[in-house]
Amino acid sequence: MTMKQCGTGVVLLIVILFVTVFWAGESVLAAESTSDVVVDSAQKEKLRQEIVGNMELPGEQQEYVIGYSDILSISIYGEGDMAATDAVADGRTDAGMGGGGDTIRRAAGGVEVRMDGRVSLKHIGDIKVVGMSLTQLADYLKKLYVSVFDDPIVTVTLLQSNSRRYTVMGQVNNPGIFYLDFPVTVVQAIARSGGFTEWASHDATVIRQGSGPASVRSKEKKTLQFDYDDFLKGKYLEKNIYIQPNDVVIIH
Repeated sequence: MTMKQCGTGVVLLIVILFVTVFWAGESVLAAESTSDVVVDSAQKEKLRQEIVGNMELPGEQQEYVIGYSDILSISIYGEGDMAATDAVADGRTDAGMGGGGDTIRRAAGGVEVRMDGRVSLKHIGDIKVVGMSLTQLADYLKKLYVSVFDDPIVTVTLLQSNSRRYTVMGQVNNPGIFYLDFPVTVVQAIARSGGFTEWASHDATVIRQGSGPASVRSKEKKTLQFDYDDFLKGKYLEKNIYIQPNDVVIIH
């Protein structure tokens, strides 16, 4: 095998692994406080580009931001889990979120981000976590826990993403609210919601509301149009965009 063939094989393997993680349904992300990480982000990205070049895949542009109902595991090396209580314990699923949407889910273990944006942790009580990345939260917790432990090594793990959701409404067979666990295009969103009804015109409008506080989302709000019939003809394929958290897809 030549070096060129070997390099191609490595790239292909990385792509397969990346897609496999996303399509597993529930991805697990973790972060340590930056002061405890030996290899910095710039060095990791430099080495990555040496392997795969400038290849960019959906979902990797931004670090995950913690939202309401997310399930987190927060631990300190040598001290164990820091959750004050087992807020999530039985791995149950409750009633659906409406229509044909996904059911509300609760992962076994971890601590759930409450409606007030906080979690309760041992020794430090309630802290607000919504809006932080996993790395930012790990850095924040390290500074808080340094008054309790000597040089704590903090790890924050996303056990289950419940805050990243989108809505499908209108002329589909199973409208509802769906979790965004992996990259989903407009066409895939339509298929996931049961496909068009017999009265559908096959046109879709994506209302993109952005993320963050309502005041910020209102400024970022925009609409995007998609015509399924054009897509079948191979026209305007770029309009089959990837769905983002808080998107509302209206099927006409």
